[in-house]
Amino acid sequence: METAVLISKIIGVIYLSFGIGLLFNKKYYSKVLQELLESTTYLIFGGFLAIIFGLLILEYHNIWSNNWPVIITVVGWAALIKGILLLAFPTSFNSFKPLFKSKGVLNFLTVFVIFFGCIFSYFGFFSN
Repeated sequence: METAVLISKIIGVIYLSFGIGLLFNKKYYSKVLQELLESTTYLIFGGFLAIIFGLLILEYHNIWSNNWPVIITVVGWAALIKGILLLAFPTSFNSFKPLFKSKGVLNFLTVFVIFFGCIFSYFGFFSN
């Protein structure tokens, strides 16, 4: 359970920081996300990082249970799969480029990231 709490703290702080950044700097993040999707270097680097973090999470926390830590396992698998897809099929992410031009998607992403940041922060910092 200590590993789940630590990972929840890390993910919670990252998600909340990113969500708050999205909330207060929409124009900046809209531009940055477009640039990230345009750059093959960032996509490849992102694939490597996603695989590394996904495997680290799964190595230390691959727990399928009926309580909250299973969310961490799902995040680990999602990161691993995303990383593999980024490296194996980098052009498949071209279809996501138009989505980030829409304010509705950016607003949804902001709410989504803040919501999960709050959930992970709660389990990491306050549930004990």
